[in-house]
Amino acid sequence: MKRNFVFAAFLLIFVFSGCAHTVGDIAPEKEGQLLEESLPNGLKVFVLKDPNAPVAVFQIWYNAGSIHEQVGKTGLSHLLEHMMFKGTPEYGPKVFSKIISRAGGIDNAGTSRDYVFYHQKLAPDKIHLSIELEADRMRNLIVDTKETLAERDVVMEERRMRYDDDPQRLVYEEVQSAAFKNIPYRWPVIGWMEDLRKITRDDLYDYYRRHYVPNNAMIIVAGNIDVNSVVEKIRSEFGDIPAGAEIRNPDIEEPEQRGERRVFVKKEAELPYVLSAYKAPNILTSEDCYALEVLASVLSGGKSSRMYRSLIDEKRIALSAEASYSSLEKYPSLFYLDATALPGKSIDEVEKALYEEVEKIKKEAPDEREVRKAKNQIEAGFIMGQDSIFFQAEVIASFEMLGGWKLKDKYFAGIRNVTPHDVQSVARKYLVEDRRTVGTLMPLKVRSEE
Repeated sequence: MKRNFVFAAFLLIFVFSGCAHTVGDIAPEKEGQLLEESLPNGLKVFVLKDPNAPVAVFQIWYNAGSIHEQVGKTGLSHLLEHMMFKGTPEYGPKVFSKIISRAGGIDNAGTSRDYVFYHQKLAPDKIHLSIELEADRMRNLIVDTKETLAERDVVMEERRMRYDDDPQRLVYEEVQSAAFKNIPYRWPVIGWMEDLRKITRDDLYDYYRRHYVPNNAMIIVAGNIDVNSVVEKIRSEFGDIPAGAEIRNPDIEEPEQRGERRVFVKKEAELPYVLSAYKAPNILTSEDCYALEVLASVLSGGKSSRMYRSLIDEKRIALSAEASYSSLEKYPSLFYLDATALPGKSIDEVEKALYEEVEKIKKEAPDEREVRKAKNQIEAGFIMGQDSIFFQAEVIASFEMLGGWKLKDKYFAGIRNVTPHDVQSVARKYLVEDRRTVGTLMPLKVRSEE
């Protein structure tokens, strides 16, 4: 399934040794020890020493994802991410990336529903460049009217190519919008086209000035670095940037869904597609989230999983069939089932087959071996990232943005404790008709080029 979250595949967990300590005047250099500090202006700082890392990583995260936008102003977060590379009075357009590149590094950024982050990989002795450049554009970004309108056009074209011309993405957007009535997950990160057309320079600058402030940001630096020097450099460059007004996540809840919702998308496409999304909790709201993670893996964790064997191997009615779910979001989200029909096969038959696999689990819990395999798959995916210093930093930051980096320990323990009965219980509780929103792609004949 093609979804809209920039980090859709990332939320894998890396377990590192050691515990966190507040950084004092002299920061210890112990390997694997996570050091943390909050500057007087509210900026959170994390530093992770890893002498075996070939590069150093700098990441700065802002609590400025699409959930912080408003109706009629969607797409601001992502457009601002683009504009952050347009320069400051000291460093002109694209100079940021050129400086990093000349130093042998790489840089990039990403926007999600919950946050935005900017990152660089550099040699450890060059990490001061990231600190200087990011501090400069936190306070001095040039938001020129002409550049804003030009970049807005770039984002609109991106939306046309990656979303409007992608039938399955359109189904996903329609399902999200229909499933959520209140929380801001109901609009796409890239924004609605109608809103993008109306964004002004002042809209963007106001959003920048409100959200890109130290007390709404977090920095993590990791690698074979001199911890003392890094901390002092961050204090020096960021310490005198004034704090802004407190930014809170919207304090809203989703009203109860009282029946199945259905949407249909007619679009030029080759094959019909169905996406069924069920209201589900996140890690912050229910312990059921761990069993839901395992349920998704039982249903579609590889070619030996239930949905692949049934719909693709045995019945041969689907080209693809998947289940997916992530509990690591700021608001309760959705548990997805989706499938693409094979040529000549009915999408109604495919949808029915998806539900049949769920009903089997409701009637009879998966055996211990099947659940253990699913848990092992989840954990194996996590462990694969352990050699990446970038990944280590990303995981610490993502959990901190959710509510505290120590949530990762709770997550792992929760997954390991899931039983077959737990999997059956959450299937019965959440994967029910009245909690789902179904989107169906109804292919139109593809126009032939003349």
